[in-house]
Amino acid sequence: MATLYNQYDKNIRLTWVYITMFLLFVIGVGYVFAGAMQSSMVLYIAVAFSTITSFISYWWSDKIVLSMSGAKELTFAENKEIYRLVENLTITAGLPLPKIYTIEDTAMNAFATGRDPKHGVICLTTGIIARLEKNELEGVIAHELSHIGNRDTLLSTVVVILVGFVALLADWFRHWAWFGGNRDSDSKNQLQVILMIAAIILSILAPLFAMLIQLAISRKREFLADASGALLTRYPEGLASALEKISTDTEPLEAANRATAHLYIANPFKGKNLTKLFMTHPPMEERVAALRGMEVK
Repeated sequence: MATLYNQYDKNIRLTWVYITMFLLFVIGVGYVFAGAMQSSMVLYIAVAFSTITSFISYWWSDKIVLSMSGAKELTFAENKEIYRLVENLTITAGLPLPKIYTIEDTAMNAFATGRDPKHGVICLTTGIIARLEKNELEGVIAHELSHIGNRDTLLSTVVVILVGFVALLADWFRHWAWFGGNRDSDSKNQLQVILMIAAIILSILAPLFAMLIQLAISRKREFLADASGALLTRYPEGLASALEKISTDTEPLEAANRATAHLYIANPFKGKNLTKLFMTHPPMEERVAALRGMEVK
């Protein structure tokens, strides 16, 4: 029988396996492109660009996401009950009290952001506040606090940057190849020819592979946050019941877009995906079954 603790440990191990695979994949793509173009300068420029982007994302990604979502900070006077719920759970989790934001939308959803627990933010739609019972809302808030405590908010930013880095390299290589590249075939040895063929294939497939790894990591972090949230409340049924209600909500969240969709507790678009590989979130029935299959010891 799975317990909250071994589910938590299993998800952490699998997440690090995914991250390691992703980093090796990014390094491999960069090596092949630089070899095909016979210029390590391309890789240096790309790394410098991604570093600047990382710096901007690290310091201001939370403000950018909140602005894109049209979220507004909730004051204590506006909703004392929500503040009490968040405050009690943060004390239990040993986390600083995050800022609380709301999105004026009747769709049921929520997300967390912030580079670390001291700058954590929890954002809830007005729909999820109005339509969930107290123990269900507590489960959702515990899930989002777990994202902050597990550093998922920072991890998701890093992964997005790595995916962008791969896409950037692929674009640069295709432009280089399209506008001439190194067409002096006589100067190419067998290794360079192999690298050129591999680079052409990677320039097409690498962005797709990177996105699939990003989605796999996102799904795994949702399982981890579910387990951590249940551990925090000691009542997995609260979150399970909340997820069931959210899954039956057919209303899409208008404030969401493709860049922020993976942050939410459930797919904000409510659309059907062709396969599990392209899902931003694990299937809801699997999350509910995992929560109800756990033992609180």
